[in-house]
Amino acid sequence: MKDILLEFKVNGQPKKVYVDPNDRLLDVLRDYLDIKSPKEGCGTGDCGLCTVTLDGKPVLSCLTFAFQARGKEVTTVEGLGNGKELSPMQQALRDAGAAQCGFCTPAMEIMVTDLLKRVDNPTDSQIKEQISGTLCRCTGYYPIVEAVKKIKEEER
Repeated sequence: MKDILLEFKVNGQPKKVYVDPNDRLLDVLRDYLDIKSPKEGCGTGDCGLCTVTLDGKPVLSCLTFAFQARGKEVTTVEGLGNGKELSPMQQALRDAGAAQCGFCTPAMEIMVTDLLKRVDNPTDSQIKEQISGTLCRCTGYYPIVEAVKKIKEEER
């Protein structure tokens, strides 16, 4: 029974949707709002593929109840670019071959964006730690680390 009115912002846009008390944020984004970038890999918070930001902080949307987003801002990878062009970070990841199958890419981009907001010149260790919670089976993580370093070099 969808009896809780959830009012929140998603990628800067106000949203209103009725949810069940047990609905997860992941399900609301994917099933009610048709935002498919957060993926369900494990459903237990182990793979990180469902990562979005909630009021600017990365969260696992498979472990977050939808009602926890009430009055808050959710950002998915769709909110990182301008809708027509990729953000410089997204372009750098693609240029470095850091996006192969694309399944983990949205979560990786959320995590890299979070790191670059907090750390001016991240070390390899900081980059590796930041992305370590997101399972990637294609890239071996090396291209992602290199792309993040390249982003910071180009900014200087």
